[in-house]
Amino acid sequence: MSRLARRGRSGLAAVGHPDWCAGGHRCNLGEHRADPLVVSVPGLGRALLTRVRAADGREHAEVTLTVALAAAEPYARRQLLDLTTDLTRVLERATRASVQPKGGNRNG
Repeated sequence: MSRLARRGRSGLAAVGHPDWCAGGHRCNLGEHRADPLVVSVPGLGRALLTRVRAADGREHAEVTLTVALAAAEPYARRQLLDLTTDLTRVLERATRASVQPKGGNRNG
């Protein structure tokens, strides 16, 4: 039996959706997607955080960030530079548990 036949035409596993999955049109190309969590600060920006399980079973968080930039170009550029620095820290902190240490052995 082919993998497509086992998983069905959509590529989604026949076992159904995880309890956090929003279902419907959000699930496509073999992935499951939750409803996004919205964090909004009026006048400053907004973030959307969505849990996703890819077709290969790996889960990740998809983050969309909208930030209001200053009208003056030098300040807007500085904001973007600061944002890249802060996002690097966020990625490092958020992925700590999912990154395997070199050698693959946590006990030594």
